[in-house]
Amino acid sequence: MSALAQQPDGKARRRGLTVSYAAIKRGTLWLLMAVSFLALIEPSPYEFVFPITLLVFAITGIRFSQKLLPMAVLLLVYNIGGVIALIPWMDEPASVRFTAVSVYLMLTAIFFAAIMAEDPLGRLETLRKGYLFAAWCAGLAAILGYFDVGGLSSVFTYASRASGTFKDPNVLGPFLVLPLTYLLHAILTGRIGLAKGFLLMSVPLLALFLTFSRGAWGNLVAAALLMTSLTFLTSSSTAQRARIVFLTLVMLVLVVVALLIALSFENIRSVFEIRASLDQDYDQGVTGRFGSQLRSLPLLLDLPNGFGPLRFRFTFPEDPHNVYINAFASYGWLGGITYLALTVATCIAGWRAVFRRTPWQGHAIVIWSALFVTILQGLQIDTDHWRHFYLMLGLIWGLAALRTPPPESQRSLRTTM
Repeated sequence: MSALAQQPDGKARRRGLTVSYAAIKRGTLWLLMAVSFLALIEPSPYEFVFPITLLVFAITGIRFSQKLLPMAVLLLVYNIGGVIALIPWMDEPASVRFTAVSVYLMLTAIFFAAIMAEDPLGRLETLRKGYLFAAWCAGLAAILGYFDVGGLSSVFTYASRASGTFKDPNVLGPFLVLPLTYLLHAILTGRIGLAKGFLLMSVPLLALFLTFSRGAWGNLVAAALLMTSLTFLTSSSTAQRARIVFLTLVMLVLVVVALLIALSFENIRSVFEIRASLDQDYDQGVTGRFGSQLRSLPLLLDLPNGFGPLRFRFTFPEDPHNVYINAFASYGWLGGITYLALTVATCIAGWRAVFRRTPWQGHAIVIWSALFVTILQGLQIDTDHWRHFYLMLGLIWGLAALRTPPPESQRSLRTTM
């Protein structure tokens, strides 16, 4: 009897250890996303937490699906192009650092893709919660800085625009799009109520508005529209679709009211009028942003290795502000062509993922909506060093690589979306 009595206890202890290690994995994932809000310092906390997270997962092994090979190979070749382009500029610290960061971000994308092979729902939810925490931290800093609470405007603003814990308002804004899209999806699908949803959205949404980034505004609007459309199309009942239509109309009214209230403040309205204009001085003329992009094309056709990593600015007044031109300028023909191929392959994987009936379909819809719009936004800004871009890139490939569970297995899984 004694031996029989001890056996279940031993099994229970083993189960406890298994659950505990799974919790450690989720904990490191949450921490990784939670510290992603701080990008003012280099290296940032994200750079320290990622190796720890990688080590925690590597202890028990990380599965790598063959379906992830296209992404991994394309990212590798893309960075090989960058390394080749770097060779003449090895004595330039900025160029070396730029290339090293590119390689590091490649590893993060592959990591996020690979960890989706196990416990995808649990890990996606953990990442979502950590990201929401980060969005609130960055958003609060941006708001405090914009209104100069405690004299923080010198730290958390840039050119009268909220930048929060980021160096550039044009990066802070897009960083907030994914968690906001997640919250909108949660409202539309009934996971959270309208009041709670808007409360959770309040700080990140106001912060995004105060960045006065036209790209970020467009990113959020386009991602929200795409997410709403995909959620509507993939809904399984007429009642769900009616709910989506009704809540969308309600949220539009609330957003318009909030916008009118914000614009009632003179200092906000004056900056908004300037930033909302499509006629910006730095965009116009031969030496403007678009003029420089056009003038760079014939030069790049004669330079197989491009200008070199981060060298575009030494030929033209500023960086290319176009991730596709930058791919050819900083990574050469090899990197540029590979980046275009990666973009096409990602679009194929993403659109397939959102229309598959899986327990994680909701996550795929939200992530792909934000990622697809960010891919399009690459036409007007350099997105190749955005951490959250590589997060979304890896996750969408990881979800696309998963097998569709049979119906009976799907019913046994507790979907969180």
